[in-house]
Amino acid sequence: MKKWLIFIICLVVLVISSSMTYEQQSILPELEDLLANKPLEKQLSILKIPYWGTIVSVEERGYFPFVEFLIRKLTHFIGFGCIALGLYFAWGKRRFAASFAIVGTATIAVLDEFHQSFTPGRTMSAQDVLVDTAGAIVFVSLVVAVRKILKNKRQKAQL
Repeated sequence: MKKWLIFIICLVVLVISSSMTYEQQSILPELEDLLANKPLEKQLSILKIPYWGTIVSVEERGYFPFVEFLIRKLTHFIGFGCIALGLYFAWGKRRFAASFAIVGTATIAVLDEFHQSFTPGRTMSAQDVLVDTAGAIVFVSLVVAVRKILKNKRQKAQL
């Protein structure tokens, strides 16, 4: 059961955040206070991100809403990366643990987007599922690579 604890905690956080409206999750007032001088505005103004059939940019949304958009997508990426790691480590050293973690996380991402469709002011987004799955792939791949490197080092040390 201890193995599943990280995964369960991540799922609880996910369900709570997915049940919140956009207004409840908004960090615009905090960003306006923290980033009053609009750092990196010039650099961020270069970015134009296609999303839901529109272009999301500083020019289109304004500096603070654009920064919030980036933070929200980064949160998706990191959050689902953590869910994938929770699944990966809970699955243990069984065969296909990495694949199980990635496919399981992608499935959770689809279910999460479906759940969000019932939350006022929120919508389903296939692009968010892609961001979530990308986070799972990157996080699990990094852990698998590090484990492989460490295993090779141990084997060489034993020779």
